[in-house]
Amino acid sequence: MADAVGRIPSTAWDGPGLGEWDLRALIGHTSRSLVTVVEYLGRPAATVEVATPEAYYEAAAGLMRADPAAVVERGRAAGAALGDDPAAAFRARLAGAVAALEHADDDDLLTTIVGGMRLAEYLPTRTFELVVHGADIAGATGVPVAFPRPVLAEAAALAARVAVELGEGPAVLAALTGRAALPPGFSVV
Repeated sequence: MADAVGRIPSTAWDGPGLGEWDLRALIGHTSRSLVTVVEYLGRPAATVEVATPEAYYEAAAGLMRADPAAVVERGRAAGAALGDDPAAAFRARLAGAVAALEHADDDDLLTTIVGGMRLAEYLPTRTFELVVHGADIAGATGVPVAFPRPVLAEAAALAARVAVELGEGPAVLAALTGRAALPPGFSVV
């Protein structure tokens, strides 16, 4: 992903990204998947309040519905924080997350935006965000982003589990098996 961000032409950063975000804000939002790993590891939790990645997304959906403007603004602020060399800042954020994880354990409890979680349950949400927004970045820039098949498989499986958690499992299953189309604008995130 960092290699793809590094191949983005300097003229593209202020161009379209996703929805209300320009490309810089989209990549800033994507980089939060790395930043929050470091931040949350620094905030231990006392108990598990969110037990699974799909429960994380169910809880996060409530936050997004309550204040969608806050999500947009966090993306814009994260984009601005990338500074004059956004590709280098993205690589630095990736390196910071990798370094933090070298000293962490899957059973570590951390405080996320939706409550206490085990690191092993939180990390799939970060990978999911990197994959989904990596595809968004590729679509906005034409710069291909490749993920290993196991990573894509886990992201797709998590999307299906989130759909089930949100009560949309039958619709997603019907669409994946060619029995029905999903409604326009359908999303599990």
